[in-house]
Amino acid sequence: MEGESPDRLIARLKTAKPIPAIVLLGSDVYLRDLCCNAIVETYVAEAAREWAVVRASARENTWAEIAEQSQTLPMLSPVQVLIISDLRAWERLGEESAKELAEGLAAYLQDPAPCTVLVFEADALDERRRLKKALSEHALMVKLEAGGSGSASLAARMVSELGARIEPGVAAELADMFPGNLGRVRSEMEKLALFADGRPITRADIELLVVTERKSTVWQLADILAEGKRDLAMRFLDSALRAGEQPAPIVGALAWMYRKLIEARELPAGASKYDATRLGMKPETAEIALRASRRIPAEALRRGLVALAEADSRLKSGIAQPRAVLEFLIAELTSTRLSSSPSAPAPSSIRSASTPSAARR
Repeated sequence: MEGESPDRLIARLKTAKPIPAIVLLGSDVYLRDLCCNAIVETYVAEAAREWAVVRASARENTWAEIAEQSQTLPMLSPVQVLIISDLRAWERLGEESAKELAEGLAAYLQDPAPCTVLVFEADALDERRRLKKALSEHALMVKLEAGGSGSASLAARMVSELGARIEPGVAAELADMFPGNLGRVRSEMEKLALFADGRPITRADIELLVVTERKSTVWQLADILAEGKRDLAMRFLDSALRAGEQPAPIVGALAWMYRKLIEARELPAGASKYDATRLGMKPETAEIALRASRRIPAEALRRGLVALAEADSRLKSGIAQPRAVLEFLIAELTSTRLSSSPSAPAPSSIRSASTPSAARR
């Protein structure tokens, strides 16, 4: 059958009778989950999903087993949704087994069980293989791709799903930053919604928080640390590491930032971002420094510098788990923001799991 977009599939589900077989083709996790959820919500009532939504794997199950399940009447629902993942495993079958599979699949799809909707998941399928030909002829092919206005509309949909708000045009801007990767857009949107905390997400929030291959700066952490938002700071750390940042330079940059925050705090009240450029920062960075320095207590900034020096020492000692050192550091930096007590400890769970030696300090 002709290929469909995710939007077209969702629209078709609302108007058509059950579709016997659907192939979700592509690697975008967000779009795959979006389509799977829409299929399940269309055909199976929530109370029946424990029995009428079945998952199978081409790595672990033969077509004969799946065909048998498809003929089984579901409990508490007129239709069952049978989801088959790891489809590429069937492409690795020998010639005879592959031929038998394709013929059996084609025969079933010509006379499908009325009580079953088959959903096949695959990142890609080889055009030369019998499996792809059988599915293309008899199943609805859905390409898990979105671009242009499609990506923008899906990004806006994510905002609604998260119960958040966003300024006009900002969802499209975020989608454009990660073309073809709505899973990453979803991850960034969750982070932005958490940071916005009920107010509309703005372009300034994207500039502050979103890490791309073109832009990664520890100054994006300044406002997060000023708010004491540990969970969001941990997410930022994870994004920076995934973007290729190394632990030691991250700590060094944070230490430099903390020194600049202390210097910015010593500027006269009412100083502008242009006054702060004398500290050796661009106006945009100086503005963040001024804002954050007024919100983090001076004692917390000094204790933060001590924590950064200790983290730098542990990293240079060749510790086996540098990520754990960074996570413990973030816990300490957010703890110093949350409490003005010099003895305020980081949470014991992070302390014991990340750096055992820290408990002896």
